[in-house]
Parts: sequence; structure tokens; C-alpha cells
Amino acid sequence: MDPPAPFHPTATRRSRVQVGVGVVVVRPEDGRVYAGIRRNSHGAGLLALPGGHLELYEEWEECARREVKEEMNLSLDNVQFLHVTNDPMPDENKHYITIFMMGTATGEPINAEPHKCEGWYAFDWIDLMQRNDDLFGPLRNLIRGNPSSLQQFIQQVLQR
Repeated sequence: MDPPAPFHPTATRRSRVQVGVGVVVVRPEDGRVYAGIRRNSHGAGLLALPGGHLELYEEWEECARREVKEEMNLSLDNVQFLHVTNDPMPDENKHYITIFMMGTATGEPINAEPHKCEGWYAFDWIDLMQRNDDLFGPLRNLIRGNPSSLQQFIQQVLQR
């Protein structure tokens, strides 16, 4: 067994920070964004964006498109980088760096992974910013970071 790492009582020297990709999916017709309640994983019961792990050699945009297709059966367009958050989760003995991407998708989402998500719901971004206790940590950290580029992106989408 490895000796403990100095940063957390349950971490070992083999513990690694993982890379996640979260996606802000904007509906072009009204500028609302999709989020769903997580199931059967860390953060279960909390509201989160679609996303998942970045695969080896995968581009960020490619990961965002793949995750949205796998989870929502939607094609992601106009994909852009949004923000990065540092997301330690000591209660779950996990630590992520989350790369947030944003894009648009038309059509109604299908809950393609019901074992991982209760369903997809559309929210006004301003309403999501008012929430706290029911948000998955990376989404909460994204909101705290308040990237102005997201609100600008939503406004551009609505003007098209």
C-alpha cells in the first residue's frame, strides 16, 4: 500500500486528479439551458449539466459532442470553450478539473442514460445562478466563476 499523500487523509500517492467535461447546452429558440438530476454516482440527487470524462487523446469539443449525444441524443452545434473549474470533492475522495464547453442543440432531449440521470429540464441561466444547495459541485463552481462569455453566447444565439 502506498504511503498517504500529504493533501488529504484518504488520498494516496497514486490518487490522481481526473478531467471532466461539462456542457452548457443552449436551446436556440429561447436561450434556456439543460440540466438534470444525477443518479448512481457522486453528486447523486444534485442538478448537473450533461458531461463526463475526457477520454485519452480526445479533443474537448469532441468530448462535448460525444457526451451530449450519448446522454441526450442531441447534436451539439456552435461548440465553444467556456470556463475551467477546480473541483475537489473530499467527501467522495475525488478531485476533478472540469472543462466547460457551450453549444446549441435543437429538438427535445431524450434521457438516453436513465440509470445516470432522472431526466433533462430546461432552465433560464439566471434562475440556475440563484440556486446553490441542489447543484452538483462543478456546476456550482461554474456559476461562482460567472463567465460573462456564457451570457454573451446566449444573447448571440437569441439574436440569430
